[in-house]
Amino acid sequence: MSDTNVLIYVVRHDLRVTDNPILDRLASSASHNFTHVLPVHIISPCQIEVSGFLRDGEKSPFPEARSQIARFWRCGPHRARFIAQSLWNLKENLARLGNDLTLRIGRPDEVLIDLVSGLKQHKTNVSAVWMIAEEGYEEEQDEKSVASACSALGIDLQVWADEKYFIDDQDVKLESPQDLPDVFTTYRKMNEPLRERPRPTKPRPSDGSLPKPIEASQIPSQPYPFEMPSSLEEFEAALLRPIERDMPRIAPMDEGKSAHPFRGGEDYALERLTYLVKSGHASMYKSSRNGLLGVDYSTKLSGYLAQGCLTARQIHEELLGFEDGTDERYAATDGYGQGENEGTKAIRFELLWRDYMRLCARKFRVKLFYRSGFRNDHSHKWKTWRAEDNNANGPSQPSGEVSTIMKRVLEGTTGQSLIDASSRELIHTGYTSNRARQNVGSFLAKHLNIDWRYGAEWYEFMLIDYDVNSNWSNWQYVAGVGNDPRGEARIFNPVKQAFDYDKNGDYRIQ
Repeated sequence: MSDTNVLIYVVRHDLRVTDNPILDRLASSASHNFTHVLPVHIISPCQIEVSGFLRDGEKSPFPEARSQIARFWRCGPHRARFIAQSLWNLKENLARLGNDLTLRIGRPDEVLIDLVSGLKQHKTNVSAVWMIAEEGYEEEQDEKSVASACSALGIDLQVWADEKYFIDDQDVKLESPQDLPDVFTTYRKMNEPLRERPRPTKPRPSDGSLPKPIEASQIPSQPYPFEMPSSLEEFEAALLRPIERDMPRIAPMDEGKSAHPFRGGEDYALERLTYLVKSGHASMYKSSRNGLLGVDYSTKLSGYLAQGCLTARQIHEELLGFEDGTDERYAATDGYGQGENEGTKAIRFELLWRDYMRLCARKFRVKLFYRSGFRNDHSHKWKTWRAEDNNANGPSQPSGEVSTIMKRVLEGTTGQSLIDASSRELIHTGYTSNRARQNVGSFLAKHLNIDWRYGAEWYEFMLIDYDVNSNWSNWQYVAGVGNDPRGEARIFNPVKQAFDYDKNGDYRIQ
């Protein structure tokens, strides 16, 4: 295969084949000159615990994937299952296009070097690596390590702009990240009317339109001491094995009440999106989004957006087909062809908020994880359960007492019924509503006066829809150190909130 010209496509949070800029380019243009493409997803051992993939008796060369402050696992069982399902769905969709997805564990630069070296033994030449850019400190470090590896190997690297957001980077009206307004409303007004902003989606590649796959026998196997399972069931089991033991043991919940009974993957994301529009729930979004019970009070698309199984502009385009009366699948739905309504408008508003959180991460970079937040506010004297943290920037507080308080918050035994219901739901399902998240964040940081980062790390562990930008930016927002003009003045009263949003107590007694 000395005449081969191979592209390695490093798949990150872009687990889809439709509206995928890299696959679209490979399928629609022959000017790239690649004869073969090898899609590879690299499981990061610093973000996902990988010891479940070890061969018997072997020890992991990587530290445990635990959070910095509270030492929670960085990816819990709910998201691990969702990611596994999403990866396998992508494998299936790539197979329909005549290709496959290769899964590997390790540092990105080391994985790439191993793949390129192994392919070279079969006289298969890799000439380029393509990947989608991402925000976040660790993600940027991964890109730098890939760039170093490509430079050392003498191959080209192209980092593509991420197009899964509502407004593409090329259309953002900012000269630099520092020009982002510190108030969301200002940014929103810069982009209105929102309905006119997104670019068109890119089509699903037609079958056989991608460059050829690499023969499986020529792809180097997963480096020792790990082994890669060949089935979804085995892959899920390997992800869950080391982390399930750390899940809190609490009273069972009625499985029928889960607000997030959805599988991961592009196919399921598109199915959910179609259902939301066809059923009319998208049109009711503004009035229902603060609900607490049921699968339809909000879109439940956030997990798919976080993994890139779906893009914001795909959501927008689906809404357009309904609003403009151009998609006959929705002809029987109330409001068909009658333009934007309050519900569809509110969905676009929330998609722009997601954009804004990403741009905040780009502007403030590593401050995303600072206790003092985007505001660089050191006035807060939050309690922590580590003595060294208290001595550095907090009150004199016995760490054991804070640990006990935190345990009650996380396990749902504080006595505040709305807070406790949210905690129990999160443990059992990996999901809890936007309204409940705001109440928990306010309760932790402003009622209990505990370092907000413990909550952010707990949500990183527990949430199906965890996204680094949205999670950490929103925790800062609620804690009063982020981009909230009200800051400390924004305090949720959990008793009043329970009365306002769960008057009959249905959520609290689930």
